[in-house]
Amino acid sequence: MADVRTLIEWLDSCPTPFHVVERAAAEFAAAGFERVHDISGAMPTRGWLERDGAIAAWVRHDSTAPFRIIGAHTDSPNLRIHPRPGFSAVGWDQLSVEVYGGVLINSWLDRDLGIAGRVVGRDGSVRNFAVHEPLARVPQLAIHLDREVNEKGVVLDRQQHLMPVWSTSGTDFAAWLSSVSGISDIVSFDAHLFDVTPAALLGADRSMLASGRLDNQVSCWAAVNAITSQPIGGHNAVLILNDHEEVGSESVTGAAGPMLETVLTALCDGPGTSASSRHRILAESWCMSADNAHAIHPNYPERHEPRHAPVVNRGPAMKLNGNQRYATTSRGAALMTKIAESAGVPLQVFVTRNNVPCGSTIGPITATRLGIECIDVGVPQLSMHSAREVCGALDPPRLVELMSAFLVG
Repeated sequence: MADVRTLIEWLDSCPTPFHVVERAAAEFAAAGFERVHDISGAMPTRGWLERDGAIAAWVRHDSTAPFRIIGAHTDSPNLRIHPRPGFSAVGWDQLSVEVYGGVLINSWLDRDLGIAGRVVGRDGSVRNFAVHEPLARVPQLAIHLDREVNEKGVVLDRQQHLMPVWSTSGTDFAAWLSSVSGISDIVSFDAHLFDVTPAALLGADRSMLASGRLDNQVSCWAAVNAITSQPIGGHNAVLILNDHEEVGSESVTGAAGPMLETVLTALCDGPGTSASSRHRILAESWCMSADNAHAIHPNYPERHEPRHAPVVNRGPAMKLNGNQRYATTSRGAALMTKIAESAGVPLQVFVTRNNVPCGSTIGPITATRLGIECIDVGVPQLSMHSAREVCGALDPPRLVELMSAFLVG
């Protein structure tokens, strides 16, 4: 069984999607995969392709065999620094930021924040950077100046109230970025704020895992473990970790973009394959869309469908929605149930309440774009989209087991 301590190490080393790709690529290289820069040529049996904040990997069995695909996403809701971020107000140096995705905004208040991302030099060089030190903070208004905050809740204007303080001595952001990245002539950058508190096992029995970005790096970690450590059966095994799921997936590296389709087409290319045979291969293929699920909340049980509310540390949850916010069909549910039973992995079922809006995943997008049936599965967690989330410590390793069994088929 995969060790949850390696997940903790992964989470601490991956503050941005670019670092997820960097970490996954290192895992693939260590497992003997070959990096591919141009898929117009012959595809290696075990290889990977990376682009910005997305990465795909595969174990090719036969060009005419169906695919078993695992998809997840590398991005998490957060605060991202503007291109021209520096300004000063009443003695404080602040950073101008943009809200990315469905952030649980109040969770970013009064946290020690680091800065990470990538820079692009004038010569075209690209380099990731990460400073895991307390650099910035979004300070909350004192209760003395907001006496009704505990009764009425925190009300935050995204433009006015989320700008972090990060200096009091006129520190220039561009000069600072050059010093920490090692690139002197920076043309552009992606810079994200993140909570510097390390991931940790939580509780008197250490049965919970607390960290930022559990959604959806738990699935990324599990998928990389599954494809690198498990012999693959009679399928072509493919992993795709897309970016930009939290903002709709419509980008070059998102699930609505061409990356997965391009890789699958290249893997199908071989003697005896044609357009019609590719359609057959895709129709016989399956995709596991892995994204975390909502565990039942002990303080808000009324927000959950009582017969379909996953409990932490009782196994991954299969997610269903008749309105197709999740892609799982009855056929897919039957397949995943049988796979879980054969692997000895407990599998729960998640369905949202009729009066609570349902989120979505890359599953319906992948199914619609490629005509591949998808099954939505994920580890149950609390505090989704918070700066710091929590799940059961037993469930991520079980997800690895379920993914491994799915790939073997």
